[in-house]
Amino acid sequence: MRVLMNGEAPVSYAQIYVQSWPGMPKETEYFGGQRNGLCGAVVPGFLSLVTGRHTGEVGFRAEVHDEAPPLDETWEDIVEVSFRPTGAVSLVAWGGYESWPLDLDAIDYRVRYSGSRMDEAHRLGIPEGEEFEPDRYLLQFWPGPPEPDRVVKQTSETAAYHHAAARERPAPPSPAEKAEAERRARRQREQAAEEARARAETREWGGSLPSERLRRLRGHALSVAKLDRPLADALAEADPAAQRQIARWAVRRAFAEAQLTEVEWIAPALAAMDRGEALPAPFDDDRRAWDLLLTDERVPHTLATSPDGQHGNCLQQAMAFPAVFSAREPDPLSAAFRALWSAAVAFGYGRHGVLFAEVRQAFPTLAEGAG
Repeated sequence: MRVLMNGEAPVSYAQIYVQSWPGMPKETEYFGGQRNGLCGAVVPGFLSLVTGRHTGEVGFRAEVHDEAPPLDETWEDIVEVSFRPTGAVSLVAWGGYESWPLDLDAIDYRVRYSGSRMDEAHRLGIPEGEEFEPDRYLLQFWPGPPEPDRVVKQTSETAAYHHAAARERPAPPSPAEKAEAERRARRQREQAAEEARARAETREWGGSLPSERLRRLRGHALSVAKLDRPLADALAEADPAAQRQIARWAVRRAFAEAQLTEVEWIAPALAAMDRGEALPAPFDDDRRAWDLLLTDERVPHTLATSPDGQHGNCLQQAMAFPAVFSAREPDPLSAAFRALWSAAVAFGYGRHGVLFAEVRQAFPTLAEGAG
């Protein structure tokens, strides 16, 4: 037999613990499903020890034996549990304010917890100056296979109360049940996150979730959808040839609105676009094309209101100009959305309805998307 600890130990809330890993488990798990309420051994690697005294010092001794020690009937209350360390073991006061290492191997142990004078220690209102022998406890370990906990001896009303309370507590979930509960909780969190994303996307796209095609495009497709979602859906459902025709129509309509169709160096680009050919110079160099737009005196300068309605001094020609670059888009649907959005911007704040009515009239396949 080896003595692991012998002396006085502080207790608070009538508790002291044996821990073999950092942190504290949930108190509701200490005794769930047990017969005894003095030594909670439900949590692996952890023992919750109940004392009679609520707060103060108690006599405490811990021993380890090679085999089960003889039962000492002089102790008033005795219980037994099973325990296997999951790390370095210590006897720990409530709150971790004080601890004593317990030199135990990482094997299965049977544990006997014995106590005396629990009722006396539990009484309240001890007169000042009265001599009082504290309650005392003995904790014994010896190698042994796991077995159910049991009440070996019960004498005090305090122990009886704790035994009865333990028996009313449900057994904690098994590892498999905990894993399943965590899986369900994780799935619920994921589902809640998915639903939140779907609600946000629904609001963003104007009231309903977009098709996967629209979702992938986003950008100009989302901009058009915010103005006229039915038109965006109808455009996405059109065949590629129609989408390319709509893109070219939108470019010409944007440039007509901005009075750009007859500008000498712009007209060839529109003709090349109609033929499906590469855009000629200066449209082979974006910077050069923009510089020419902004510096050529032959380019008209008219104003339009920004799409958000905040600015009424936007250069209409610059708002329409990006439409022509849709001709370089390999995806006809992307080209159609890019051109249509540039045209809507060129029409100015609040006038996109005029443009969209015209495109539906020009392309009856879009009429089903009338908004």
